[in-house]
Amino acid sequence: MTTNKTNKLRFGITGSGYMGRTHAEAIRRLGAAATLVAIWGGRRAPALAAQYGAECEATAEALARRPDIDAIVITTPHHCHIAEAMLALEAGKHILVEKPLATTVADCDRMIELADRRGLVIATAYNERFRDMPLRARELISTGSIGRVQSMHAQMIADADDFNRQDFGGNKSWLELPENVGFVIDGLPHLIDTMRYLTGLAIKSAAGYSRTFLPRPVEDTTVGIVEFENGTVATVNTTCAACGPYPLFVTRYSIIGSNGTLDLDPFGDLHMGDRKEGWRLVGRQPPIGFGSAETAFGDVRMKCFVAQMQSFIDGIQGKPMQAGSGRDGRIGLAACLAMLTSTREHRLIDLSP
Repeated sequence: MTTNKTNKLRFGITGSGYMGRTHAEAIRRLGAAATLVAIWGGRRAPALAAQYGAECEATAEALARRPDIDAIVITTPHHCHIAEAMLALEAGKHILVEKPLATTVADCDRMIELADRRGLVIATAYNERFRDMPLRARELISTGSIGRVQSMHAQMIADADDFNRQDFGGNKSWLELPENVGFVIDGLPHLIDTMRYLTGLAIKSAAGYSRTFLPRPVEDTTVGIVEFENGTVATVNTTCAACGPYPLFVTRYSIIGSNGTLDLDPFGDLHMGDRKEGWRLVGRQPPIGFGSAETAFGDVRMKCFVAQMQSFIDGIQGKPMQAGSGRDGRIGLAACLAMLTSTREHRLIDLSP
């Protein structure tokens, strides 16, 4: 790796679709803190590299070997993550990996072991950690505003066809390939991580029912249960088999405490209810507008991705990192895969640390 004579962290990106563009834009918005050096992967890579003043590499190996790159952001389909992550780590690069971290827990462990051995940082891209309303909900929970958290419900409802019709690089038809496992490891890791992040609780066990309702060979709907270490219980419902008129993604959390309740839309409103003051709005985020490139890459949506990228840089520089770690990525994936195992074997899966 060449000596970095500036204070900018030098980035490469694998993947050139919706999330590749998202992270390229986040790096651009960081200005003096970061610079995008090169992009590899996908038919959009040459155009995306040109758009952001970066080079386009011919292979993932060439990207990883570049001496003028300090960190690589991995945004390719799920089954590609392990190979690209290992290439980057073996070349001495820090990595930020779009969730899920990998498609198996064993592959997560391989990444984490190599990063630890090489003294490198792995971050998992859980962007809800940086949205305004989840941060407000976390504050309310940590200060005891709703008492002891007793139970939670989380849902993500999506229409796969609607998402694939968008015109800004959002097509995710690759999710139908068996090697990418299913929607359960695409949508559900967000829900698992956000519940953990809001409460600070560790997962003890999980179970679930997974189904395929769309004409595709992999799972598109999972309903599950999660038990946390202190006895808190949660249900989850994640599906890409909705058939309108839902917006692209409807994500919602209900957090029931001993003294009150929170209703959280991480992309919109936060409500709180208790016996003393009743039901009320306690926070609101402006609408993101997923339906077009102009709004999807505008200030409201991009704010959390810029903050996440800065947090990743903080971790590389030895500062506290709010971004999800490699171990956070492993935990989220393990809970999701446990629900698939539970479906097959009709049993509760132990996930104790």
